[in-house]
Amino acid sequence: MNTSVNKKMYGLGSKRSEIRELFEYGKKRIAEVGAENVFDFSIGNPSVAAPDCVKEALASLVLEGDPVALHGYTSAQGDAAVRKACADYITATHGTACGADDFYMTCGAAASLTISLNALSCEDNEVIVFAPYFPEYKVFINQTGMKCVEVKCSEEDFQIDFAAFEAALNENTKAVIINSPNNPSGAVFSQATIEKLACILNAAEQKYGHSIFIIADEPYRELVYDAETVVPFIPNFYDNTIVCYSFSKSLSLPGERIGYVFVSPKAAAHDEVYFAVCGAGRALGFVCAPALFQKIVPMCIGKTADLSVYKKNRDILCSALTQYGYKVVKPDGAFYLFVKALEEDSHAFCEKAKAHDLLIVASDSFGFPGYARISYCVSTEMIERSLPAFEALAKEYK
Repeated sequence: MNTSVNKKMYGLGSKRSEIRELFEYGKKRIAEVGAENVFDFSIGNPSVAAPDCVKEALASLVLEGDPVALHGYTSAQGDAAVRKACADYITATHGTACGADDFYMTCGAAASLTISLNALSCEDNEVIVFAPYFPEYKVFINQTGMKCVEVKCSEEDFQIDFAAFEAALNENTKAVIINSPNNPSGAVFSQATIEKLACILNAAEQKYGHSIFIIADEPYRELVYDAETVVPFIPNFYDNTIVCYSFSKSLSLPGERIGYVFVSPKAAAHDEVYFAVCGAGRALGFVCAPALFQKIVPMCIGKTADLSVYKKNRDILCSALTQYGYKVVKPDGAFYLFVKALEEDSHAFCEKAKAHDLLIVASDSFGFPGYARISYCVSTEMIERSLPAFEALAKEYK
């Protein structure tokens, strides 16, 4: 009997993303040769424990809270007190006056992005992404019926190439996705970059007679390692901004899927946009984000896991790989290292790395061929054990 299914969904389900494929390969390889012999740098899964405030909040809620209310439905857009706590934090931290009805609680950043894109999508719209970019952006954008337009960043510093960006802007541009700190490069867009981007978009809105939104994907906002590195808060520079945030990385809670959409109160037709966000959440089934983890947010917002571990990992890898002859883009944030492949074909390079049980991701799916991504949110001990394998790989090319 023939079974008719959505071919696009079948394609997405039958072939995992390159990152997930490598992650699954790593599991099989560990079963074959032992975990101590496999150096899995494939996925951005935090290796640092959640801060104590998470344990304390959970214990307090479970032991002292109303057991019925604790696990019951919240409002579709999230518990009002939780959304107010998010608003109070943004107002105090970034000086952006906002309220509970600017926030929609979500199942992590992926839900925030898909909700926001669906809320904005109209026929023939385009969304610009800056390469290198998280590969799922293209999946999320295309699923709405909009077109994904790639603009490569400058290879020198991974800031925006504004000549290429202005060439890509047109009357169909509906949104621009910003990811800073960036996955996979670790680059942080400077204030000068954001100011210039805002200036160009303001002019484009006037020229084309419609709003163009920045969708700021910010799961790595707190993950910066040097005091001089500042991550600009984009709503302070551009009114038509939607922030997609997740607590997955800052609090080391990737499996709990908790985050939010923040619609800037200064956005044009704010209420229309916010209700479209609520409607998209409804249509996609993303209503009432996990109630228990919503309720830990007021107790933990602004806290982070121990980021010093990631800084140590970054510094060890950058120093060693540079010494071995790799060209390394030293990241200012996130927990990824973007390394120039030692041959033109980054897939071939990553396949040779697998022979050393080094699992690193070819950069083609990030829209920026010729590199490999190393996810260093792993144990420092594993990084130290992996260094001879990186050195042996480099020697193959000498």
